[in-house]
Amino acid sequence: MAHAGHSIQIVSSAPASQIDLTARMTTEDGLAVLSVRDFPRRSALLSEEIRAFQPDWVLVSSEDLSHMLLREAYRAAPERIVYLAHTPQFFPFGPASWHVDEKATGMVRNAATVVAIGRHMGDYVEQHCGRPAAVIHPPIYGDGPFPNLAKFDSGIILMINPCPVKGVGIFLALADRLPQYQFGALEGWGTTEHDRDAIASRQNIRLLRRVANIEDALRQSRVLLMPSLWYEGFGLVVMEALLRGLPVIASDSGGLKEAKIGTDFVIPVQSIREWKPEFDAAHMPVPVMPEQDIDSWVGAVEGLLGDRDVYEAESSRSKEAAQKFVQGLRARDFEEFLERLPTSPTERKVRQLTPEMRSLLLRRLQEPGRHRP
Repeated sequence: MAHAGHSIQIVSSAPASQIDLTARMTTEDGLAVLSVRDFPRRSALLSEEIRAFQPDWVLVSSEDLSHMLLREAYRAAPERIVYLAHTPQFFPFGPASWHVDEKATGMVRNAATVVAIGRHMGDYVEQHCGRPAAVIHPPIYGDGPFPNLAKFDSGIILMINPCPVKGVGIFLALADRLPQYQFGALEGWGTTEHDRDAIASRQNIRLLRRVANIEDALRQSRVLLMPSLWYEGFGLVVMEALLRGLPVIASDSGGLKEAKIGTDFVIPVQSIREWKPEFDAAHMPVPVMPEQDIDSWVGAVEGLLGDRDVYEAESSRSKEAAQKFVQGLRARDFEEFLERLPTSPTERKVRQLTPEMRSLLLRRLQEPGRHRP
């Protein structure tokens, strides 16, 4: 959008090591950025920036557990909010939410629009918030060409962000059941010292440090394992692996099945439904872990890595499906969507009505005497 000539102002949290309380910069792409140290305690700066900048639209990310960003944006520009719905645990509504908030839900419901990362999330928003959501997948994967990283004979079975909600229990059980294979765990935001110790206790698992480019980890892999047990919004790394011809064995939790785009090896799981009133070392709520059918996962790994024809067919099908998906994404889509967005609150409310509701509204407006003073 900046390349297209739009003025963009970003307000974001700053690293804790930053000396100044705030810092302004302009990137090479022309993005104006205000970094705020200790943002949660200085959230009023967001509404101040909105009033000073006077944007056409205020894009508010769902990645805001306290809904602080939403509240401040709504205070300054209630009729210009575009809510970006990606991670259901951070929504103020729905059964997956960690912080249900009726007032914040009302702000989402009254936003100019809601943009979901996928069809599954769009349906979730409509079901639990009571309003439709536009589905615009972010074109974040690059232009390609993407290398084919498939390796039937070598490489690790990779898991990213090993932690309870991402299914580290299934990952560890698989490593125990399949000692003939090498596994790798790329640590992430949810990985705690407890997880690292559990990984280190297995001789056939390597702990990989964080990488700046996910391809660096995928190059070492033969299969990506995504045994997630919490409700996933989409699963971006699934698409990144498929684009490179790496077969993905994933759970059916939330939007992961959608991210698999029709490829095989989707395993049903018992999703996390309860949380304990405590937090782990990564400041994550501690889940009540349901029992899982490990045999299904063992069968999937053995079926994929025990037959070259099966592996190569899945690799080829995965790469083809992912390339087709990514080729259909355009950075311009979001810009055009915002340009078509009605600026009148009344027009927006009418557009949110179902065809049946619009028909009823029209009939009532046509009733005799409806327009009499």
